[in-house]
Amino acid sequence: MDRQTIKLGRRGTVVIPAIIRRAYRFEEGAPIIVEPRPDGVLLRPVVFFPVETYTSERKAEFLLNNAITPEDYQTALKEVRKMGLDPQTIPHKKLEADKNG
Repeated sequence: MDRQTIKLGRRGTVVIPAIIRRAYRFEEGAPIIVEPRPDGVLLRPVVFFPVETYTSERKAEFLLNNAITPEDYQTALKEVRKMGLDPQTIPHKKLEADKNG
């Protein structure tokens, strides 16, 4: 892609040539970061990362699967029960010390 010269419009508007917009996925209405640099201005697309919202069951799964010691596991079981969930219904690997319950 070669350099292109464009003109600054009213109120500071800049029209980015279509070939560049397509290459960098600049779409109408899309947010763009404008970053001042010593040698000019950098324009780049804003990247959004989805935020995962965990259900109570998923949180319980994390608690149970991240227990390292039997004591941790017992604490996790209590916390899951406090959440109003039955640990037996949560998919997880049980520690050997608590095969009964």
